[in-house]
Amino acid sequence: MKPVLMTLAALLCVAAQAQPKLPAPNFPTFASTADVKSRCDAGLKGAKQRVAALERRKVDAGWLAALDDLTVYLEDHQYPNDFVLNVHPDKAIRDAAQACSLRWADFGSSLGQNEKLYRALQKAPKQDGIDAEFVRLASGQFEDSGVALPGPKRARAKQILDKLIELDQQFNKNIRDAGTRVAFTEAELKGVPASVWEKAKRDDQGRILLGVDYPSYVPVMRQAESGDARQRMWLAKTNEGGEPNLALLAQIVTLRGEYAKLFGFDNYVDFNLRRRMAKDGATATKFLDSVTGAVNAREKTELQELRAAKAQHLGTPLAQTQVERWDATFYSERVKLQKFSVDQNAFRAYFPPQASLAFSMRIIEKLMGVKYTRIENKLWHDEAQTYVVSDAVSGQPIAQMYVDLYPREGKYNHAAVWPLRGSATRAGRTPAAALVVNFDREGLTLDEVETLLHELGHAVHVNLSKTRYAATAGTAVMHDFVEAPSQMLEDWVYDKDVLKLMQDVCPTCKPVPDALVAQAQASKHHGKGGQFGRQHLYASYDLTLHQAPKPEPLSLWAKMEGATPLGYVPGTQFPAGFAHIAGGYGAGYYGYLWSLVVAMDLRTAFAADKLGADVGRRYRDEVLGQGAQKPAPELVKAFLSRESNSQAFFEYLKK
Repeated sequence: MKPVLMTLAALLCVAAQAQPKLPAPNFPTFASTADVKSRCDAGLKGAKQRVAALERRKVDAGWLAALDDLTVYLEDHQYPNDFVLNVHPDKAIRDAAQACSLRWADFGSSLGQNEKLYRALQKAPKQDGIDAEFVRLASGQFEDSGVALPGPKRARAKQILDKLIELDQQFNKNIRDAGTRVAFTEAELKGVPASVWEKAKRDDQGRILLGVDYPSYVPVMRQAESGDARQRMWLAKTNEGGEPNLALLAQIVTLRGEYAKLFGFDNYVDFNLRRRMAKDGATATKFLDSVTGAVNAREKTELQELRAAKAQHLGTPLAQTQVERWDATFYSERVKLQKFSVDQNAFRAYFPPQASLAFSMRIIEKLMGVKYTRIENKLWHDEAQTYVVSDAVSGQPIAQMYVDLYPREGKYNHAAVWPLRGSATRAGRTPAAALVVNFDREGLTLDEVETLLHELGHAVHVNLSKTRYAATAGTAVMHDFVEAPSQMLEDWVYDKDVLKLMQDVCPTCKPVPDALVAQAQASKHHGKGGQFGRQHLYASYDLTLHQAPKPEPLSLWAKMEGATPLGYVPGTQFPAGFAHIAGGYGAGYYGYLWSLVVAMDLRTAFAADKLGADVGRRYRDEVLGQGAQKPAPELVKAFLSRESNSQAFFEYLKK
């Protein structure tokens, strides 16, 4: 079945409208490996020339803008290359882009240690608080790169930075290019919708081959009656990356520890958090401890429910029934069906992928005063889409967004947004973001619509930024705040009035019945113990691993997961696929829970009306539009007219 692209009515409507032009520059085509290399050579040559010119430039009132011009240049030449290695369908081009990315990393680490630019930055005239914050943030980046370290330490810092980029890229490549397939008979897939597997490839024995991408993995874990089938799928996903990635993660964490010591810190956690909302590891740990008590008892109660459901399903004595890791999702869905009559799969009929994207964008249009218009544009794949974002009042194009909806071989297999270009009002520069997800072509569950809205929230943060400097645009905010604007929007999918917007974009789509929405609202609190318990484990593991004198990723994981109610399955290697902490969330994964506290506090402003345009516009201006021009706590305080607190979060945990 082909994806629903657009209704006839919508097509006629679009045809009748004046099509906005694509703000320049467009995303490069990357037509061949030679094209990748020539772009890389030219881009690096131009970057070095610009650094040399900036070194010679007089430090005057225009110096900060000149420094930001370098950021603009890097966004236009480096960022597309670093993004395309995650999505291009041609492995040779992905590999060429990865090789180029390492060259850009070498340039970046050298730039971060450029003493001439650092000294000039300290002398640069500042006209106001925005300039002062830009200088503060840029100074921190230089200092974190080792610019102020003595010679030998500075050289070692650069070696470590370059190596960390290389190791992180290899870690992700091992997952992305693995092509993992699990073989099933049709009988083993009883309960899984035929649309998930009927068109899948088969092996020479006629068995169905499914990957571990989410459109395959989630339905098997939720609905496969066969415990053996669920176990094999779970093991394949849990062991992504394998022994090679365990070795890479150990090396990454060891190097980070060494890096922190160059700066006089005992561990990488305190080094990494000192410029964030949490400030240090002790504060982050104290925060996680405050969540523990609210989660542990609930998690154990939920596990007893799952045991009872499994015993009933299999006809085994409760005392002899044990819930395994690969059982949790399956029996959680059965409990929800029994208690709340909620079947996530039932939502797929109401949320075709393309219409779901339009629905998510319609929420933002209503709430924040913008307009999304799809335009024809050649990108890295024929199914990738381009949207121009315009201000609803003026009609002025203010941003663009690329969207890649469906899974394919070699593509990044989770959900994420890449900020490709930041806003810079000083230069009339418009931002751009790329939204990458992996959805079932047959339709989305409500959970997946929530994921889509979360990721769109990141793109909105990029697109609605209206900052003076590109370097402080959009998601350049403190890292333990960056998830908050996206997490805030997740709750919108449970609102009946919000869901009615689907009819605006897809008149032929069946409306979600109010009864089904009510069931989803009732069921969303079920399983919070397990959900937050897992997030707590991830965050605690990340902090503990990065504070260990000799990191041993798997043995630490086995110990910490083993202490949870479901325990550890011997031989499994979850850290080998934990790409977040191999990359930018290393010693910062606690930020997901930390920012959720902020997100739930932000939601209180929308309590009366989730589509309130006045509040939405103020949120657009005072939070999203400001990017990192002000510290995150100040943005939240300005929007809420008070200091942020955790009251909404802990009230939610009790429900």
